[in-house]
Order: sequence, then structure tokens, then C-alpha cells
Amino acid sequence: MSVLIAQMLTVRQQLAIELQRFALLWSYQHPVPPFTLWWRLVLKRVVDLVGSLVGLVLTAPIMAIVALAVKMSSPGLVLYRQQRVGRFGEMFTMYKFRTMVIDAEATGPVWAAQGHDPRVTTVGRALRRTHLDELPQLFNVFKGDMSLVGPRPERPCFVKTLNQEVARYDERLLIKPGMTGLAQVHYRYDQTIGDVKRKLRFDLLYIKRMCLMLDARILVWTVLVVLTGRGIK
Repeated sequence: MSVLIAQMLTVRQQLAIELQRFALLWSYQHPVPPFTLWWRLVLKRVVDLVGSLVGLVLTAPIMAIVALAVKMSSPGLVLYRQQRVGRFGEMFTMYKFRTMVIDAEATGPVWAAQGHDPRVTTVGRALRRTHLDELPQLFNVFKGDMSLVGPRPERPCFVKTLNQEVARYDERLLIKPGMTGLAQVHYRYDQTIGDVKRKLRFDLLYIKRMCLMLDARILVWTVLVVLTGRGIK
């Protein structure tokens, strides 16, 4: 009986937390009616589940080829696992195909290097240019850690610094991070604090206007960016 009561209390506390989080997001999107926001979130999760599952099936042959290329190009694991900050600061493990040599950040995390980065392998450079290194993030979307569309997930060490240096940066955490997003299709990878501030405007605009129609447009823009290489560094 005591175990059941403890479980009920845990569920009640979690429900209270989720209601508080929903209220924060709703206040940000006000005057959107609460039910409309709730329905958008439900539909967004359904699209994420279906989209990630279809994506995993369709890209399975491509991921197999990429995995083989990564394995043959340099020693080390095929998949790169890294801690990222998700919705409301919750930590999760993000998956990517490895694009750098082993111990590339042995001296500590650094911003994406401008121009030629000697840490990036030849295969890794091609994967980054085509964004194929991000395909394993479909597993994160399927699990619920990420969404197909949302702000880019960042590493804890950078989030701590950016929260102190960039006003309203923590507002990005009102929703799940995404494989692609409004900021990603309009601007390059973060290399400076200035880049973060510019992209933050797009992230906050997306959160305020989040809906399935906007998600669909961003996904189309993402395909165009990948095909044309526009904005890819």
C-alpha cells in the first residue's frame, strides 16, 4: 500500500510540474487559447512519432552505408553520443555519426571552428556538409527527447555560459529541441556569442508562432538548404 501511495504522489507531482510548464509556454504564446496550444503539442508529437519512424525506415540503407564509411575512414566508434540540454533543462543523450577523430575535444569543448577544422575527418566533412551525420537523431525524436522541428540542442557547458551572457536564452528551453529549426535554416552553426544572439531571435519567434504549418515550411526549407548547401559551413 505504501508503494502505491508513493507512486500516486509521484504521478501527482509530475502532473503538477507539467501543468506549470504548459502554463509557462501558454503565457509565452498568449492570446492562443490553452486548448489550441494543447492540441498543437499533441499533433506535433504524433507527427514526430510517425515522421521519425518513417524516416528511420527510409534512411536505414543510407545510415548503413554511412556507418561503414565512418568505420573505414578512421578508428573509433561509429556513433557519437553527447549530453545535450533538452526541454526545461532536462538532460538527454543525443546521437550522431562521428565526424571527428578520437579525443577531438581532449582539452575541453570548443565552438565550431571556422574554415578548415583539422579535427574533422574527410568522411566527416562530407557528412557535415550534407547533414547526414544528424540522421541518428531520428532515434532521439522517436524516443521523445527531441522533435523534428525546434531550437538546436546545446551542450550543458555552453548553456550555462550562454544563460549568463545572452538575455532570454533560457526561453529556448520552453519546448523540445529539434533536428532542424527556424534558426538552423536561416543561419550557420554557432561560432560566436554574436551568432547565438542572432539565432535566438529566430528560436523565440518559432516558439511564439509554433504550429504544424510552420513546421512543414521549415522542413521544406531544410531540404532546400541541404540540397543547395546554402548556409552550411
